[in-house]
Amino acid sequence: MNRPVIIALDFSSTEAVEEFLTKMPNEPLFLKVGMELFYSSGAQLIHSLKEKGHRIFLDLKLHDIPNTVQQGMKALAQLNVDIVNVHAAGGSEMMRRAMDGLYAGTPSGIERPKLIAVTQLTSTSEQVMQQELKINGTMKETVQAYAKLASESGLDGVVSSPLEVPLIHEACGEQFLTVTPGIRLAGDAVGDQKRVTTPSDARKLGSWGIVVGRSITASKDPASAYERVVKEWEELS
Repeated sequence: MNRPVIIALDFSSTEAVEEFLTKMPNEPLFLKVGMELFYSSGAQLIHSLKEKGHRIFLDLKLHDIPNTVQQGMKALAQLNVDIVNVHAAGGSEMMRRAMDGLYAGTPSGIERPKLIAVTQLTSTSEQVMQQELKINGTMKETVQAYAKLASESGLDGVVSSPLEVPLIHEACGEQFLTVTPGIRLAGDAVGDQKRVTTPSDARKLGSWGIVVGRSITASKDPASAYERVVKEWEELS
């Protein structure tokens, strides 16, 4: 799987997705389907996007008791998506059982979806993490520790801010996947994100893949914005 630019489909309906895709290059894309879109449109949207040749990161962030997560992943594996995720805060047993569910649910002859774990949301500041979530240590220390736990639990990678990627690779190796949201083109509003970088900076920091939402989806010319992101992302290749 090449180092991708993943477009976050920040929409609430299949119709809005279809309208957006008419403005994009007529080529296979890597698309992120999150909770709002999946809960409103369901598996049928996933099947439709896969039939068009797109790759899918199904971003549902499972976090529950181990058996529930295992059975949930068993069901999601049958959708033939490319990446799924859990919260690392669910612990090692939950993450191992999530992987068991993926292996059990992936149809024969189909590659298992990559399983990655959310370390800390890019909307979470260090102050919130420490004072509200009562997690000791710095943001970087916490993200590195969660990434190491995910690696030891057999996962393929993690979700983090690009700012923590060097520490993740230090702890987990260069082959451990780092999927990094919080990406904005220079000059774009950061919205509800707290730890953001540009595509170029994310590449310099070692991100394996980047997730870009509003810089593309809210653009008046999303195809041009996407091409700009890809150019920035690939210029250091």
